[in-house]
Amino acid sequence: MFDKLLTLIFGSANDRAVKTLKPVVAQIEARESWAQAFSDEQFPEQTKILKERLAKGETLDDILVDAFALAREAAKRVLGERAYPCQLMGSLVLHSGRITEMKTGEGKTLMCVCAAYLNSLSGKGVHIVTVNDYLAERDSQWMGRIYRFLGQTVGCILSNLDNDARKAAYNCDLTYGTNNEFGFDYLRDNMQIDASRKVQRGFNFCIVDEIDSILIDEARTPLIISGQGEDDTFKFHEVDKYIGMFTEVKKDPKTNDYPDEVEMTPEQRAALEGDYKLDEKSKRVSFTDKGMNKINDILLSHNLIEPGTTVFDEQNFEFVHYFTQALRAHTLYHPDVDYVVKDGQVQIVDEFTGRILEGRRYGDGLHQAIEAKEHLKIAQRNRTLATITFQNFFRMYDKLSGMTGTAATEAVEFDKIYNLDVVVIPTNKPVARIDEDDEVYLNESDKWIAISKEVEEAHKKGQPVLIGTVSVEKSEHLSAILTRKGIRHEVLNAKNHAREALIIAEAGAKGAVTVATNMAGRGTDIKLGGSPETRARKKVGTEASQEQFDEALKIEKEQWKKDYEEVKNLGGLYVIGSERHESRRIDNQLRGRSGRQGDPGRSKFYISMDDDLMRLFGGE
Repeated sequence: MFDKLLTLIFGSANDRAVKTLKPVVAQIEARESWAQAFSDEQFPEQTKILKERLAKGETLDDILVDAFALAREAAKRVLGERAYPCQLMGSLVLHSGRITEMKTGEGKTLMCVCAAYLNSLSGKGVHIVTVNDYLAERDSQWMGRIYRFLGQTVGCILSNLDNDARKAAYNCDLTYGTNNEFGFDYLRDNMQIDASRKVQRGFNFCIVDEIDSILIDEARTPLIISGQGEDDTFKFHEVDKYIGMFTEVKKDPKTNDYPDEVEMTPEQRAALEGDYKLDEKSKRVSFTDKGMNKINDILLSHNLIEPGTTVFDEQNFEFVHYFTQALRAHTLYHPDVDYVVKDGQVQIVDEFTGRILEGRRYGDGLHQAIEAKEHLKIAQRNRTLATITFQNFFRMYDKLSGMTGTAATEAVEFDKIYNLDVVVIPTNKPVARIDEDDEVYLNESDKWIAISKEVEEAHKKGQPVLIGTVSVEKSEHLSAILTRKGIRHEVLNAKNHAREALIIAEAGAKGAVTVATNMAGRGTDIKLGGSPETRARKKVGTEASQEQFDEALKIEKEQWKKDYEEVKNLGGLYVIGSERHESRRIDNQLRGRSGRQGDPGRSKFYISMDDDLMRLFGGE
């Protein structure tokens, strides 16, 4: 009660944080005419003057107002985009070493420029972390034009760079790259025998894009550099042959408990008895006594262990591990949901973003067990030579900050683990999206029928629709339903994420229907009426000069204005969620794709009692 009274009088902690930013934004706005007075050639000179002021003993905060005013004017001249006051606020939060939460479509990519430029003036380097190579390359070129206009150097770390190119990129004033690349470079540097071969030069200031995805969802994911271990691939193949012989323990239909937890007759218990129990929530398998004896019989009858010994002897007990991983591979890890088989390899699908995790393998022999299940060549197990988690890596920076559309839900964790505060920045224009109540269906087939009807109706009138699914399998199932109905659509999932930017850029065009697995951290805006930039680039080709591109963009923008108004009048982008995600934040990310910058929009989730979330967490 007392807390509520204080909030009523003084505002919430977030309101107070935003209030303190407003006077600084007013000072930056007041310096706008000063920055406008410079010619293009004078901007690098002003950067030199600011660096000299730092050298003479002034702090970054002393030169903040001038640096922000210069960066804002530079962006306006180079990209034709002038940062809104709310974007300046977001940048001030980043500079202070906090997390900026801004709704999707509010322009986070441009927002971070002022803070990154100011901190790059110290000469110690600024790292800007993105979730994939495509975004790192795109942002380093797109925003890089602003930094170069100001006289700063920009580098980009990509997976195909050699040692010298990496070193050059790290020596730039600002360096873009993915969390994986920064982390692996740190591990490789620590394995170098010759210190001159190191590529990184320190950890000064870091801005993490989609910070909740990287520092919460993937925080405990270890980055591992490994070397060859013992060759036990044949054991995975052998064990996989016999998995079909095991049966699951059935639960008592009345109580939904295992037979050993309920009072029942020996006959009833025997009917439910099996070899193993499954725990779907934590993806674990445990063998019963019957199951352990079965493993022992299989090993002895197929001469996999020495006669006269048992699986319970120390030298044979590792076979329990092989059987456990093989059973997990068969019962808990499913193709097109947890992984895809592509080019003769098992590739993991990230459950939070729906992307393929390039080069990532399940640990502890699970990946080898899945390869055996899919009858692929089994890769030899490796020995760990160096490892670090993202949580420990990002704590090494002197100043850490980040931005995302959904951080407030994880604010307690950010504060506890990283000592980072979250500031929610108000939107530039009020959100006009209508978020409808969830619709619940008894089974999955009824749900798909309802979704396809809804898509058909919206498509008939030309309203663009984005449907979020939780797995590759579900996205392909829905795609098949829409194809039967004759609805043209695009599918974005782990199997075709190379065309990601193109598909998302046009998802807001009139009549567009897009089926996508998880929209978290996609990094590309959905503009109503489509993307004039994408269309201009398509027209002139990738080899065209900047002048040719600008000319084509001018023509496309005129046409886009008409398309934008038309789609706006149809109600904007309609987002449909085909299932609720375990993480509320991912549902919010999907919703946030609609209603950017005050545009109209609509969102709705469809749920069935068969959904994994309802099954695992719904209880009775």
